[in-house]
Amino acid sequence: MTRDAMIYLDHNSTTPLLDEVAAAMAPWQTERFGNPASQHAVGRRARRALEKAREEIGRMLGANLSGSQPDRVLFTSGGTEANNLAMLGSLGGPLMQSPPGEVILSPIEHPSVAAVAELLERRGWTIHRLGVSRDGIVEPQTLDEPLSERTRLVCVMLANNETGVIQPVAEIARRCQAAGVPLHTDAAQIAGKLPVNFRAIGAGTMTIAAHKFHGPLGIGALVIRGDVEIDPLVVGGFQQEGLRGGTESVALAVGMHAALAAWEREQQGRIERMSALRDELEQRLIEGFDGRVVINGASAERLPHTSNVALEGVDRQALVMALDLEGVACSTGSACASGSSEPSPTLVAMGCPADVLAGSVRFSLGATTTHADVVAATEKVLAVAARMRAAGRTVCR
Repeated sequence: MTRDAMIYLDHNSTTPLLDEVAAAMAPWQTERFGNPASQHAVGRRARRALEKAREEIGRMLGANLSGSQPDRVLFTSGGTEANNLAMLGSLGGPLMQSPPGEVILSPIEHPSVAAVAELLERRGWTIHRLGVSRDGIVEPQTLDEPLSERTRLVCVMLANNETGVIQPVAEIARRCQAAGVPLHTDAAQIAGKLPVNFRAIGAGTMTIAAHKFHGPLGIGALVIRGDVEIDPLVVGGFQQEGLRGGTESVALAVGMHAALAAWEREQQGRIERMSALRDELEQRLIEGFDGRVVINGASAERLPHTSNVALEGVDRQALVMALDLEGVACSTGSACASGSSEPSPTLVAMGCPADVLAGSVRFSLGATTTHADVVAATEKVLAVAARMRAAGRTVCR
């Protein structure tokens, strides 16, 4: 099976680089190779390109980069580093000399947030995990009881990477601000898919990752509100105000900017097209499958490109492997937890029954997904699922 022949429906894991993004990056990987920290003309040219990308990315994400206390856009190696920096950096950095306190997070966070919480727990911090509704929504009022003077940080993602369910982060942020507690939100799956306005959301910090919206792998960003203090995790250089040492990659920053700019130009068309394709994919599976089909989070507001589907009586891992052989790429959940055979923590938190947990597969679309991809993929899914049920490949208990 060649890459060109594969129907790729796993864009929440990573997305293909757009041609225009590759073209924008190319000069900065060859003749414009300067170090942006160098004082000569080559370095100054690189610095101008880097800062232009930073400024434009901040603008497109709704950050306020002017005034006496501007927001900051820190480039990182990706979403995982940005989440680690937001959490550990706001709690005192890698040494965390301050006495342990309390952190509140949702049970549907990406593994790069959940794992930091587990690390803090081992170091003596108290971790409060909020509940979610049957549709996977963190209800703001559930924050009121655990929120206290000992709370040092709250983490609630902007949109879930498995179900696509959008969270009421602006309301949660208002409650956090009233209590004087910073809020971190992971926006990796929503940036470049729906409009994001950092200032309107009200979070203290926000994570994005370029490879989730057809930008390059290897770069993410942490947006930091002007009044929020962060200690560095990576030291050894003065770059990025000393908050993240190391020479910045101009090519990657330019690529991230180009990918977000493409989204900004095309956003309405992309949203409408991906929403229609997602709805068609789900409808085809519901109408064509000989059994119960559950769309996880269907009653909630969702990302336009994400569908989490449970097919009754079909084992999710066997289905994903069989579809791979048939030329359809999808997943059982977060790529950062794909090596685990355990059920999705997100679906568990939603209270999904055992057969739904065992049979749920994620399909995620992108800017390059076509109507023909959806038609062909659903035909393959239905055919494979029918063969598995006929052969007795029922769900594992």
